[in-house]
Amino acid sequence: MKKLAILGAALSISCLSVDAAELTSAVGATSQGGGTARLALGFDWEKSWFQTSIGKVTGYWDLGYTYWQAGDQAGGRHSVSFAPVFVYEFGEGNIKPFIEAGIGASIFSGTNAGDQNFGSAFNFEDRIGAGLKIGNTQKIGIRAIHYSNASIKQPNDGIESYSLFYSHSL
Repeated sequence: MKKLAILGAALSISCLSVDAAELTSAVGATSQGGGTARLALGFDWEKSWFQTSIGKVTGYWDLGYTYWQAGDQAGGRHSVSFAPVFVYEFGEGNIKPFIEAGIGASIFSGTNAGDQNFGSAFNFEDRIGAGLKIGNTQKIGIRAIHYSNASIKQPNDGIESYSLFYSHSL
């Protein structure tokens, strides 16, 4: 798990400038009623596409660590994830609504979290979210992230984390 985190951080930092980094913290609940706490580093792609008066598409790399506190069988799990995330920012003002979606990979400290059995420690991370970008330095929002192994191995129970997040540029 440490090797994946180091590799992900090295790849992200080597591709992007430090000026484009942001730190995100999130607290949430699992689909099983447990809690999650997440810290992540985001690295802006510093590109935009399809820019119109309505908005534009942007994106970032997300390298995250999540602590899972849930269930009797496997509370206290840890996971590291890495994902490209596409963002659609609406408008051009100081406060811009946005939506985001991404698919990445994650490694858990075991094959289950809470009472959910993944069948493997490797899982995919699918996310959707929405929020407000305040100026060029802050974001607040909500996010739903689903983890499962896409039926690579059975069982494939999967788990979700629903969270509130805050990001600030470094």
